[in-house]
Amino acid sequence: MAKNAAMGNGCTVYKKCGGCQLQNMTYEDQLRYKQSKMIGLLGKFGHVNNIIGMENPLHYRCKVQAAFSRDRSGIISGVYQSSSHRIVPIDSCMIEDENADAIIVTIRKLMTSFKMKPFDEVSMKGFLRHVLIRKGYYTGQIMVVMVTGTEEFPNCRSFINALVGRHPEITTIVQNVNGKFTSLVLGEKSIVLYGDGNIEDEILDCTFRISPKSFYQVNPQMTTVLYSKAVEYMGLTGKETVVDTYCGTGTIGIIASKKAKNVIGVELNADAVKDAKWNAKRNNAENTSFYTGDASEFMVDMARAGMRADVVIMDPPRAGSDLRFMRSAVKLNPNKIVYVSCNPETLARDLGYFTKHGYRAKRIQPVDMFPHTNHCECVVQLVRVKER
Repeated sequence: MAKNAAMGNGCTVYKKCGGCQLQNMTYEDQLRYKQSKMIGLLGKFGHVNNIIGMENPLHYRCKVQAAFSRDRSGIISGVYQSSSHRIVPIDSCMIEDENADAIIVTIRKLMTSFKMKPFDEVSMKGFLRHVLIRKGYYTGQIMVVMVTGTEEFPNCRSFINALVGRHPEITTIVQNVNGKFTSLVLGEKSIVLYGDGNIEDEILDCTFRISPKSFYQVNPQMTTVLYSKAVEYMGLTGKETVVDTYCGTGTIGIIASKKAKNVIGVELNADAVKDAKWNAKRNNAENTSFYTGDASEFMVDMARAGMRADVVIMDPPRAGSDLRFMRSAVKLNPNKIVYVSCNPETLARDLGYFTKHGYRAKRIQPVDMFPHTNHCECVVQLVRVKER
């Protein structure tokens, strides 16, 4: 168990914000609560290991988003109140990176100096809509993404110089244009204003590029723990073919490639596959190949062609997997399936399918990726118990 660390009354807006549902508990109590929840959901499939918590569960989020608006006091920045579009003004958050929070406050102050107006979602007028900060925890590199309602950026060079002058730790600044009436933060068009538009971070001796839209875990410290367990559960000896489904930008697959014969990654998002191929080159992972496509169809095609996979990795979204995908995974008949889950409810549902179709959960490891919230990640090793 980790150190005792409760935010308690340290945050004055947690009831309005709603982001940290367990803030009233000590961290030990949070871990006990999550452990009990995981046992209740997953215990019927096998022994649930003790949850792995953080040593220091504060300021762990290296991806920070702030919305901008105006109230009677002037320009405000903060987060949307849970289940609403009302902004809760915040200068600093106890789970967000401190550098990121400080940069957002500076941008808000500079807006007044530069007569910059926040975007109004009712009138669809104004300029600055959101700011997204991404930080490489292990490299220290920082990306600032300014989401604007229009492409025109008055006094752009002076604003950038002022911001970097106050925060020389910034590595790159990108303007993202989103003038649509939408709940999506990022729009289609991005313009690099400073630096090269990307940053890098490191996980388990591999280096990964992070672009404004690429998926990257928000808690890199615990990502190292999560992915270490995933690779351990693959049981690689250097002879295995690994299929990395939902591969995203290739992080787990590239890490696994150091111990596998070859890794095949499949992902529907073409931009993510482009990043995965770049990441593979960056890490000299020559035994990897990444494809844009539907993972279910890909596995069925592999099975029809008589190809085998020793390990299938799956890291689905919160909605979990679907029946079509799981049928395809079983058809491919791997020795092991390693399931990385961000939602224990859908994980329990999916484990029910796999355990009825020739697999059993041998190891179940919860990991606390999001302290002070209800969320909990989990890695499960599924082993084949009968030939098909």
